[in-house]
Amino acid sequence: MDFEEPSPPPVDYLPRDALMIKTVIAGPFAVGKTTFVSAVSETRSLHTEERMTEAGALIDDLAGVNEKTATTVGTDFGRLTLDSHLVLYLFGSPGQRRFRLLWEDIARGALGVLVLVDTRRLDSAFEVMDMVEDSGLPYAVAVNRFPGAPEHSLEDVRRSLDLSADTPLLSLDARSKDECLDALIALTEYVLDRSPMEVT
Repeated sequence: MDFEEPSPPPVDYLPRDALMIKTVIAGPFAVGKTTFVSAVSETRSLHTEERMTEAGALIDDLAGVNEKTATTVGTDFGRLTLDSHLVLYLFGSPGQRRFRLLWEDIARGALGVLVLVDTRRLDSAFEVMDMVEDSGLPYAVAVNRFPGAPEHSLEDVRRSLDLSADTPLLSLDARSKDECLDALIALTEYVLDRSPMEVT
């Protein structure tokens, strides 16, 4: 399925016959979910970030992300119109284990998940991947390219994460609207190809 280049409508307008798809942006702590939603949302995105404290440092692994000063404690929310009849509602989920119940609430009713991973900390993705797979939701994986992060081929990442051959896997910079858009289109096409009757 080909999508038209998005041309954002007025903020409060949605076509009456638009198909609205709930999409979750998941991934481990500090992988770039909030940045992703901010970059790609056509409306002003909403965030529930709180400043990190010394107490939180005892729980959250800051290895490789020492510069992080805030963390999502609820959800990020944005909206993206892919074409005149297809709208994505984007929900960014917290990445820490202690928010698992919140993850389950956010994932309820979603039709697909985009999982962000970081090559500096690929091992941190396994717990999130387990939650996504347990949910039974179709998903795609995107490597968020951080400055100075190890460069691996996508095939190496696929093997490391033990992804099936048909799982969409791509690379992006979460600050780039165009690259985030490409990832969401890949996920949406994958979801629609797998379950067309559920979303038409």
